[in-house]
Amino acid sequence: MPSTEPERVMIIKSMHDMGIRSEHAYLAGMASIGLSVAAWATSLRVEPGLGLDRADRWGLFVGEWAPTFFGLGLALSHYEQQDGTLNATVHEIREQHKAATAQPPVADAGNL
Repeated sequence: MPSTEPERVMIIKSMHDMGIRSEHAYLAGMASIGLSVAAWATSLRVEPGLGLDRADRWGLFVGEWAPTFFGLGLALSHYEQQDGTLNATVHEIREQHKAATAQPPVADAGNL
């Protein structure tokens, strides 16, 4: 069976290039925990005839997101450590990316 390691790295690199940092994924994980509690409480109040089971399902559904976000945060953190951008701001990373992908100026025949 072929390894999926290059695809994983490519996805994390793409997320990093879009400006998504490990801190963003960690914050999303924490927010999903709070949203899980809010979804449970809201479902319990708004849908009283459906009972506790329905509220539990909503809370568990949203609660499943937290481990995914924390896993993405870890993967992004490892990528940032290897890339040397762990402590850089998103603006600094974008500037580095622009500089790395900028085309060198073409020499004009009149300036030679």
